[in-house]
Amino acid sequence: MKKLIALLSLTAFLIGGCQDEKKGHESYTPSYSTANKKIGLVTDVGSIDDKSFNQTSWEGIVDFAETNGLAIETNYKYFQPSGGSNAGTQDYITAINNAINWGAEIVVCPGFLFEVAIYEIQEKNKNIGFVLIDGTPNEGNYEDVYVAPNTVSILFKEQESGFLAGYAAVKDGFTSLGFMGGMAVPAVVRFGIGFIAGAYLAAKENNNTEFSFNKDHYTYVGKFEADPNIKTRAESWYNAGVEVIFAAAGGAGSSVLAAAQEGQDKWMIGVDKDQASDSPRVLTSATKGVHSATVLALESFYQSNFDVGGQILNLGAVDDGVGLPLGESWRFSSFTIEEYQSLYDKLVDGTINVPSTHETLKTYVEGLGYTLNLSFEDIGM
Repeated sequence: MKKLIALLSLTAFLIGGCQDEKKGHESYTPSYSTANKKIGLVTDVGSIDDKSFNQTSWEGIVDFAETNGLAIETNYKYFQPSGGSNAGTQDYITAINNAINWGAEIVVCPGFLFEVAIYEIQEKNKNIGFVLIDGTPNEGNYEDVYVAPNTVSILFKEQESGFLAGYAAVKDGFTSLGFMGGMAVPAVVRFGIGFIAGAYLAAKENNNTEFSFNKDHYTYVGKFEADPNIKTRAESWYNAGVEVIFAAAGGAGSSVLAAAQEGQDKWMIGVDKDQASDSPRVLTSATKGVHSATVLALESFYQSNFDVGGQILNLGAVDDGVGLPLGESWRFSSFTIEEYQSLYDKLVDGTINVPSTHETLKTYVEGLGYTLNLSFEDIGM
C-alpha cells in the first residue's frame, strides 16, 4: 500500500464540529499513553486464522510488533467476545473493555459488527486509540455516524477488488461464474457488485454477446464459518456447470474451496488476503490492504500522535488499497499481468468508475448492452 498517510487528503474526510453540535459530542484532544506499547485486537465472529479480515488485521499487528521488538501476550494480544457467532454489541463492548483492562493503549476492531460498540465506547475512553476496520461508528441506524478524535475508521472500495477478479476470470476464458457471500453486509455486497461488473465488461471485450450472470448462482450463505452445507451447495453449483465461485465469505470460503478441490477443473476465488497457498484450485484472490492499513494506523498512533484519529479512510486502487496478487500467485493462463496493470491504471485514473450499488450496477451493465437479471433483493444493496 502506497504511503497511506500522505494520501489522507485524497481518501479521507474529517468528521467535523457539525456532528458534535448535532448529537452533543464533546470536542476533546486525546492524551495517549504509548510507553508500554500494548496493542489489543478484538475479533468479531471469526478468528485470527479465518483467512479474512480478522487474520489480516492480526498479521498487521504481528508485523508491526516484530518490526518494533514487541512480544506476544506482553505487548500484543487478541481477545474474543463471548457468544461466538451469536455475539452482540454488549459482548463486543465487554471484549474491548477486557483489552483495555489488560492495558491496551490502542485496540484494533475488524468488522462492521463493532460499529455500535465503538460508537458507545470511544468517548468513554478518550485516551485509548481505536481502529475500526470495515465500519463506521454509529448508534445503530447510521443517523449519527461519529468518529471520535481517538478513533480511525478504515473502509475499502471492495467493488474495485471484486471488479478486477470478475474481469480477470472472464478474460481468461471462464463464462460460468458464481458468487457466495458470507452475509449481505456492505463490504461483502460491494465485492459481489464489482465482481458482476468486471465480468460483464470482460464479456463485452470478448464479444460474448450471450454472457449472463445466472441469478441462481448468486447467494449469501448466512455465516462466515465453514459448514458442510455450504460445501454441498457449492458442489451442486459446480455440477450444474459453474466453473469459478468467488467466495467472499471469510472462513466459509474453505467449504467452497473443499468443493472446488473435489471437482473437475473447478476453481475458487479467495477474498481479503492472498489465498493461493491454500490450494492450487484458488484462481486468484480479491484482496484489500487490511494488513498494511493496520500497520500504518499503528505507526500513526505510536509515531505521530495518531494523526489519523477522527477520520474515515476509504481506500481503493488509487491508494494501492485493493487488488489481485501477482508473482507466484498468478494462475491465469491467458490474461496477463500487463493486461491487469492496464486495467488497474484505469481504476486509478478514473477512466473506469466501478458501480457499488444495485442501481449503478444495473446502469453499468445496460450501458454495455446487457440486461442485469439480478434484483435489488438478490444483491442486497
